[in-house]
Amino acid sequence: MTSAPAFPIYPHRHLLGIKDLSPGDIELLLDRAEKAVAISRQPEKKTSTLRGRTQINLFYESSTRTQSSFELAGKRLGADVMNMSVASSSVKKGETLIDTAMTLNAMRPDILIIRHSSAGAAALLAQKVGCAVVNAGDGAHEHPTQALLDALTIRRAKGRIGRLTVAICGDILHSRVARSNIILLNALGAAVRVVAPSTLLPSGIRDMGVTVYNSMAEGLKGVDVVMMLRLQRERMAGAMVPSVREYFRYFGLDSEKLKAANDGALVMHPGPMNRGVEIASEIADGPQSVIQEQVEMGVAVRMAVMEALLDPRRDPEGRA
Repeated sequence: MTSAPAFPIYPHRHLLGIKDLSPGDIELLLDRAEKAVAISRQPEKKTSTLRGRTQINLFYESSTRTQSSFELAGKRLGADVMNMSVASSSVKKGETLIDTAMTLNAMRPDILIIRHSSAGAAALLAQKVGCAVVNAGDGAHEHPTQALLDALTIRRAKGRIGRLTVAICGDILHSRVARSNIILLNALGAAVRVVAPSTLLPSGIRDMGVTVYNSMAEGLKGVDVVMMLRLQRERMAGAMVPSVREYFRYFGLDSEKLKAANDGALVMHPGPMNRGVEIASEIADGPQSVIQEQVEMGVAVRMAVMEALLDPRRDPEGRA
């Protein structure tokens, strides 16, 4: 007699965005990730869960943290992992995303991880291939695994997400991390604030269920979590901030601004950090910072996502 499976079957074929997930789906992935944390902390980290499965990482944008995290997650699960170097691939010769998708599909991978500068690229790829697809960031749209790892970090530190107050601060306009986190935190019952200069706020931001502040002193008052964002100057058309020095003066997190938050408030940053621009070094390295924990949780969450999508209880078409 076989024992009952530890987790319910994850009901989706792909992970394209947090907006597609119910609170139950999110909690299922977080619970799976808790198990993956324990695996990653063992002396013997490699399992055979995805042995014989093929994972292709297709990154059209440069990434150190996310790509290496997905690669390590796949290898810890026993998958065969291929990193496709887009910079030296046929894409540079004019090949379209659909052409690339058809070529990769012919290789019969089991899971494709894609990062792309265009919103909707992951969803388009999912329509063209016969395997599971994970969105590792598409334009300024979504970055679902980052929101999941942030949620796992918060839940482990605070014991819950519901009823917490979270301030997301900085370049909201260009941030797929902010969008995914807003959706996830609202779904799990947190109160979400965004803090940014008006030039770095997207139109319609209030429709996403957040409270908007243009002052760190007001926005951080009484919050449980302070989530800083990178100033994405490479995505900016024109001068949206007067200078990095002025930006740090008004919107960079330092010890004085952090005093407005609750005692023991968590400090987070998705990385890479611009020290002295979004966050002071003494805060990034200080006792309230969980930035290194976020990196560890990233591997665990990506292990959990791939395990869930490639669950052997699914049918040959990947359906739950």
